[in-house]
Amino acid sequence: MVASRNNSRDERSLMIGLGLDNKDGHKRITKGENFCLVGGSEETHERMTETAIKVNEKLLSRGKKLHEISREEFIDIIHEASGK
Repeated sequence: MVASRNNSRDERSLMIGLGLDNKDGHKRITKGENFCLVGGSEETHERMTETAIKVNEKLLSRGKKLHEISREEFIDIIHEASGK
């Protein structure tokens, strides 16, 4: 028997970024819609932030929310957003 999903539940997903290359002692934390980014050098944290914002822009242009896309679609969007 498969348990039914509660359709009234607020579905949410969150992108989490963790930068490990910080050597200057600054504590960097950035939160936004669908994302929370922690740590990293100034350059790394800025890049994570730009990528997260671009992912949200791409989701908006597709008319989708983060929790509505497949893993494969998420990977494609990340590649597009990061320029890789």
